[in-house]
Amino acid sequence: GQPVFREEPQNLTVVVGAAARLQCAVEGLTGETVQWAKDGLLLGPDRSLPGFPRYSMAGRQTGGEYHLKIERASLEDESLFECQVGGSESSGPLVSPPVWLTVLVPPAQCLVMVDAADEPWMFGEEYTVTCLATDAKPAAQITVFRGGVEVTEFDSSEMSGSEDKLSNTEVTVRVVAESGDNGRQFQCVANSDALLTPLKTSFTMSVLFPPQPPVIEGMDSEEVKAGTTLQLLCTSRGGNPVATLHWTKNDELLSSSWEVDKQAVVARSSVTLTVKAEDNGAQLTCESTNPASPSPLLNTITLNVVFLPSEVHVAGSLSATEGKNITLSCSTTSSRPPVLIRWWLGARQLDASSVTVTEGSHGGMVTMSNLTHTVSREENGLPLICEAFNQAVRFSRTQSNPLRVYYPPQKVWIEAPPQGTKLRSGSTLHLVCFSSGGNPPGRLTWLKDNKSAREMQTAVQSEKGVSRELVLLLQPSDNQATYQKGVVHRGQGAFVGDRRVRAHMFFPAVSVKISVTPKEVRRGQTLTLDCVAGSSNPVANISWVMGGQKLQGVPRGQQGAEFGGVSVRSRLSLQVWSAHSGRKVSCQAYSPVLAEGVNTFHTLNVLYPPEFDPDQPREVQAVEGGMALLPVKVSANPNDISYNWTHRGHFLVKERAQRHRMQPGGALEIWNVTRADAGNYTIICNNAEGENRTILCLDILYAPTITHLAVRTEADLGQPAEIVCTANANPTNPDMFSWTWLGEEEGSLSEDTQQAVQGATGRLLLPEVQRSHSGQYRCQVDNGIAPPASADVWLIVRFKPEIHKGVQWSKVASRGDGSGTAEVVCQAEGVPRVQFDWAKNGKTLDLSDPRYSEQTVRDGALHTSRVMIVNVSAALDYALFTCTASNSLGQDTLDIQLLSTDRPDPPSGLKVIGVTHHSISLQWAPGFDGGLKQSFRVRYRRKDALSSQYVDVFPPQATSFTVTGLRSATSYNLSIIALNELGESRYTDHDAMLTTVTEGQCGAGGSKYLFLEGSEL
Repeated sequence: GQPVFREEPQNLTVVVGAAARLQCAVEGLTGETVQWAKDGLLLGPDRSLPGFPRYSMAGRQTGGEYHLKIERASLEDESLFECQVGGSESSGPLVSPPVWLTVLVPPAQCLVMVDAADEPWMFGEEYTVTCLATDAKPAAQITVFRGGVEVTEFDSSEMSGSEDKLSNTEVTVRVVAESGDNGRQFQCVANSDALLTPLKTSFTMSVLFPPQPPVIEGMDSEEVKAGTTLQLLCTSRGGNPVATLHWTKNDELLSSSWEVDKQAVVARSSVTLTVKAEDNGAQLTCESTNPASPSPLLNTITLNVVFLPSEVHVAGSLSATEGKNITLSCSTTSSRPPVLIRWWLGARQLDASSVTVTEGSHGGMVTMSNLTHTVSREENGLPLICEAFNQAVRFSRTQSNPLRVYYPPQKVWIEAPPQGTKLRSGSTLHLVCFSSGGNPPGRLTWLKDNKSAREMQTAVQSEKGVSRELVLLLQPSDNQATYQKGVVHRGQGAFVGDRRVRAHMFFPAVSVKISVTPKEVRRGQTLTLDCVAGSSNPVANISWVMGGQKLQGVPRGQQGAEFGGVSVRSRLSLQVWSAHSGRKVSCQAYSPVLAEGVNTFHTLNVLYPPEFDPDQPREVQAVEGGMALLPVKVSANPNDISYNWTHRGHFLVKERAQRHRMQPGGALEIWNVTRADAGNYTIICNNAEGENRTILCLDILYAPTITHLAVRTEADLGQPAEIVCTANANPTNPDMFSWTWLGEEEGSLSEDTQQAVQGATGRLLLPEVQRSHSGQYRCQVDNGIAPPASADVWLIVRFKPEIHKGVQWSKVASRGDGSGTAEVVCQAEGVPRVQFDWAKNGKTLDLSDPRYSEQTVRDGALHTSRVMIVNVSAALDYALFTCTASNSLGQDTLDIQLLSTDRPDPPSGLKVIGVTHHSISLQWAPGFDGGLKQSFRVRYRRKDALSSQYVDVFPPQATSFTVTGLRSATSYNLSIIALNELGESRYTDHDAMLTTVTEGQCGAGGSKYLFLEGSEL
């Protein structure tokens, strides 16, 4: 039959990138081909549709399903599609109605573009905002929202997109900026059938707009009192940005600080102003502005200030004698309103004679009042007050001054010691003058001999009068002086009292002076000193003292002197020496009545040539290479001393001297001293009075040097030996020599050595030298001056040869078939040099035989002779070789048997050298090796064991070994054999065994071993 469509394709719309599926199902197929056509192009019958990677046919082929599936639909897929069934022999072709696949493309992006995008909008200005939706299919629809409200007035246009079939949509909106726009969203919304949710983009509108006019708070009344502190607050609301505020007073900046409440959008600025009188009429202005303000917003208040006068001044004298008139004037500074002036004397109001009012500063008025009043004694001290009352302020300002009425004192008198009282110089005399009554109290003064006296105390005033005390620290000049009082009164003038006081007093000498002759005195001359004691009452006694010792002077009489006293004289003659120079001679004038003295002194200046101090050093020591200081202790007067040093007749300190320098004071420095600098030095001292000299010995100390020590010292064995070491040093001492042996135990000397020191020579004595004494010795000399000296010497001990003997030296083995080589070795120690002679079977060895050669090697006292035999023959060479070693002191011999190679000889001397709880360490002496390389094997067995165990020694040629893996606290029998390639030796020491016990596990208990002869393991 004819195939039919069970399901025909339908028009389909998909979004770009989504999967599209065009349905096609056919019934009645009998092998016909089903395929799709796109815009007339057949896609092929293969269900995978090769050549179209995103296309395939889906569904069950057996069910006739040939649905076209398109993955990731794109614009190129937008076409007419047909589902076609090919014809067959029994049926014709079948084609579905063409269907359209529409591909929708959502807008690629939604953009918003704004004029001056980086700057805020200005209030009232127009701005253009453009919304753009790009590359959409079909063209997107754009909706605009301003602050959440849809904008209906705009210009919209469409244009081609970046590819064919794509479109751009553009919407342009013109916006006039308003304050309500600030902070709100301007949003563009792009809608499309290809979008599940619209595309949105937005920006926040920032609009600058002016603030509200400022408001001033804090003025409670129209008038303000001077001195009041105003606290004014200026507030400006709104605005973007919030307003900036500042205050001015009469157009001058008062404050430029403010604070902002961003949440309330309020700017506040406060100002605190203490109102003064000069602020009357002042204009306070608060100014508010921001960048959007066309001009600043102002709020101004004018201050209406009421104020008191700053001063009340009373002119005229407030003092008068009783019964006289005073004339006063009271005036004020400017006041607003003008004040009322009232006069008060105590609590009584006085009547003014006249009042005047004139214009003042700051809009105020000046008031003046005049007063005339007759004073009486009773009004003295009462306050006279001028009161200025301001009715507006309800407050007064006053000026108060006490009224002074003058009247004279009533009585004046003196208090003093009784007439004729004896006074003492240096004591205090009190004289008091009293005056009672009067206003003001009388001003008291003291007169001395009708002249004003210097007063120490001020006047003391009381209710009844005034007093003045004259306090005198009595001086000799006060003797016989007359004192009296004087009174000065403002109302009555000045007058002198009739009471007089005369002073009678004792006083010590007013001065003590010493004169000397001659003016210049030298050592050994006599000096005359005259002492004059000035006026004293009573007469003083003169005494002389020097260095605590009284000297006897000669009285020179007395005479009357000033202040009613007596002057006395005394003379002292003194022979002077250099020790007197600089000492003080005192003259004292002493009054027994006063028990008081006055003194002065004269410092002796004795001229003398240089004199050396008794402590002047005679010897100085210095270390070689260092600095020597030769001190000088000398005195002279005058002290201008010249110094000269000589050594061996030559003056030392010269210009540009390299090593000799003179210190201030004459001490001599010698730098880098050498032994040549030692000797006597003469110091010559000169001054204007003469010359003196003395000698210092310089001793140079230097480190030791060894001047004689033989390189080697020889001695015969058993004979005494002496090593002599001579040094040059300063100082020398018995302990400066020390000896060290440089042998294996460096530093130790044998107990039989002796040491002796004589001067700069040290000796090391060995009474009987032994071979152990030989070696290198060191002589060290240290006298305390660095560095110490040392030198080495060899002690050579001479002895006759001694040949090394033993099993390993007395046998040599080699094959005797003519192919082997043998080396016969003889080693001997001896001093001096050892000579070797060889014999074979008792006859001198013929070293001319080409098969024999000999070589001798010397290493110190050890000499080795080697006889090499090649092509060894048993018949010719197996023999007894005799080695004879000789020197000038004697000889020694050794027989050496040359044998055929054989098994080794057994080891000997097996002993235990260590035991632990699980191991035993052994040591032995190897036997002759049979001419071949040998090794060793240890045999051991527990005492209770039935069989032995064996272990080979490693390394093979070792002569000690530790057997491990043993039981603790167990007895073991041990023995050892030697092996070479020809066989084994017998066990150690004729098959003897060594028995020992291992330690306990904790280390408790020792080990015991026993050597048993002839036992078998």
